[in-house]
Amino acid sequence: MLDIALLGDIILDVPDPDHWLSGIAPLTRAVDVTIAHLEVPHTRRGVELTGDVPAPGADPNHLAALARAGVTAVSMAGNHIADCGAIGIADTLVELDLLGIAHAGAGADLAAAHRPALMAVGGRRIILLSFNCVGPEIAWATADRAGSAYVRIAATDGGATRPQARLDAIDPASLADMQAMIRAQTGRDTLVVVALHKGVTHSPATLAPYERPLSQAAIDAGADVVVGHHAHIAQGIEFHRGRPIFHGLGNGVVVTHALSPAQDHPARREWAERRKAMFGFEPDPAYTLAPFHPEARHGLIGRLRWHSDGKVDAGFTPLWFEAPGRPILAPDAQGATVARYIDAVGQRVGLAPLDLRQMVR
Repeated sequence: MLDIALLGDIILDVPDPDHWLSGIAPLTRAVDVTIAHLEVPHTRRGVELTGDVPAPGADPNHLAALARAGVTAVSMAGNHIADCGAIGIADTLVELDLLGIAHAGAGADLAAAHRPALMAVGGRRIILLSFNCVGPEIAWATADRAGSAYVRIAATDGGATRPQARLDAIDPASLADMQAMIRAQTGRDTLVVVALHKGVTHSPATLAPYERPLSQAAIDAGADVVVGHHAHIAQGIEFHRGRPIFHGLGNGVVVTHALSPAQDHPARREWAERRKAMFGFEPDPAYTLAPFHPEARHGLIGRLRWHSDGKVDAGFTPLWFEAPGRPILAPDAQGATVARYIDAVGQRVGLAPLDLRQMVR
């Protein structure tokens, strides 16, 4: 049996990354494989992307903390990975390769961004594919531009796909491309993990209209598990054809000053205030490095047990986020509260109730 952990968004752009990872590292080191989503480029160079609200590049040295915490692979197709341009992506990939951390979803061109991550473990293969569903389109890779892999989702107003737009319909050609890439990876003794950067940020119990159909289409094409991230708040879990879909893993480890209103960067300062009005929340002032919706303190690590006969058992480990933003493995009583929260937000959007006695681990 292989034990696999699935983490949400990772942003480590403050000092002492080992400290911020230490509350979950006992688990991520103990399992056979840990897959996380790398939200921002790790570079000291680059030209800031214009046309959206860019995140700052993080210190490349911080990636070594992920390796020390047992992270095996990262998905990279997201709305911030191109925020420092092609150089930022290149620097990040060089450092990941030096550390032996597999990666998928971003590259020097679209072919590179489509290239899956391959992990050979115990005579079996784990394949990771990564797609950005929320834009901005200027961050998507092309035949001659660095960026992320993507599935195009149409905005209801007919405008460009971007994180602040209301996204609705899945582009059929883009969907077919995603499914073809998934089918190409399926095979004997192979587990296919599809990471989708999707959803509505900062909104409890919310799934955009495209999220369930897209996730189910990935399963229909042969994915063994779908993992969602981007919303920075945990969403529900469903099973389609017996395979798990984690609609929103929420934050894995996100500690940053980029969302503080007290900063010199005009676009980030303005967004720090505007998002609170847009999504109707006020961060707890104690969470200076993770000023998200108060319900985002409930988190999870997705868990898979892949048996030698091919059977996959799915569950999750509850997380709690301590001020100012450090995740920890939730103690028993608090873990039960978090688990009920994960079940409840799923039921509020029409997902089936979870058997928490079987799923919490």
